[in-house]
Amino acid sequence: MSVPLYDPTGVEPRSATDEQRAEGPLARTPDGHWMVLGHAEAVEVARDHETFSSAVSRFLQVPNGLDGAEHTAVRAATDPFFGPEEMAAFEPALRRIAHDLVDELIADVGPAGTEVDAVSAIGAVFAVRAQTAWLGWPVELEGELLQWMVDNHEATRSGELARTAEVAQRFDAIIDSVLAPRRELGDDAPEDVTTRLMRQRVTVSSEDGEPTGERPLRDEEIVSILRNWTGGDLGSIALCTGVLLSALATMPPVAERLRVGSYAEACAIVDELLRIDDPFVQNRRRATCPVTLAGHRIEEGERLIIHWTSANRDERVFADPDRFDPEGNAPHNLVWGIGKHVCPGRPLATLELVVLLQELLAAADVTPAETVGLRSLAPTGGWSHVPVVLSPRG
Repeated sequence: MSVPLYDPTGVEPRSATDEQRAEGPLARTPDGHWMVLGHAEAVEVARDHETFSSAVSRFLQVPNGLDGAEHTAVRAATDPFFGPEEMAAFEPALRRIAHDLVDELIADVGPAGTEVDAVSAIGAVFAVRAQTAWLGWPVELEGELLQWMVDNHEATRSGELARTAEVAQRFDAIIDSVLAPRRELGDDAPEDVTTRLMRQRVTVSSEDGEPTGERPLRDEEIVSILRNWTGGDLGSIALCTGVLLSALATMPPVAERLRVGSYAEACAIVDELLRIDDPFVQNRRRATCPVTLAGHRIEEGERLIIHWTSANRDERVFADPDRFDPEGNAPHNLVWGIGKHVCPGRPLATLELVVLLQELLAAADVTPAETVGLRSLAPTGGWSHVPVVLSPRG
């Protein structure tokens, strides 16, 4: 059985994979990796964490670059930061941040409205303010983090290892600037999420899985977790905001449901719009043994890329991938992943997006701008720029 070739370099992931899936649910990239395009195949790989390892990076990635008991222990220590009580406690502050940003955006705007970029002017700014508030980081970091987001996006797009390494080192330096004062203060450090993470302990188990004690998180693990929570989330929230407002600007009835509906309905709408145009493009895996997937033999050590954007539009599951059906498509939605390595920050990201949309739509109508938007190219998805018009309500 022949394997089709798929080169993701410089393409727009959604439309490119819509065409590629016609040749089969698996493809080969020019460098020999397996590209998993189908929904069933993506679920199989993501759920079989023993056959398909997540330890694929040369750098430490905590928690989702870990496997087995180590991954389980770190997730058990860090997932509570995203628990229901934590999110409920943070929501009032988050609403104030969103409300203040919306006030800034529509201040002195006339009835005709004003054009803004949903990605850079709304999503990126909100992401930085929300994340720094949640973590207890200085507000003075806003400008530096916004510039880092731009540089990180460009470095990721370039594919140049030296550029991506440089922006990664810059972000680690930002994290160190936050951690160093807390280390000096010790017990007198501010009681916030960052300090609590520094004090968190992880269960240690024997080879047969029996707990044998606890240990503190190592410094490199703390940095990696904060990099994952913040570095990954900032760009993701900005891209999600672009996808959501691009869609809602052309869907007034759905925008109204978000404006007046329940939180649960808002979450369902957000998840479905992100399924239709998933900006979380891919995750990597490595085969730990020979295995057959969709009729193809994959050898031990070979690399796979789960293409979530494609899987979320697989016509075998979603007959019309662009049809908006939050209730019907929810059981199959893979926006946040699936299996043990499902996105740990989903509760916070969802809360951020819903609160931002609710506060924005309560104060303004969002309509398409005459300026044409710009789609993102692989390895990122969604939109790079989404011009929309904000018009004050009432």
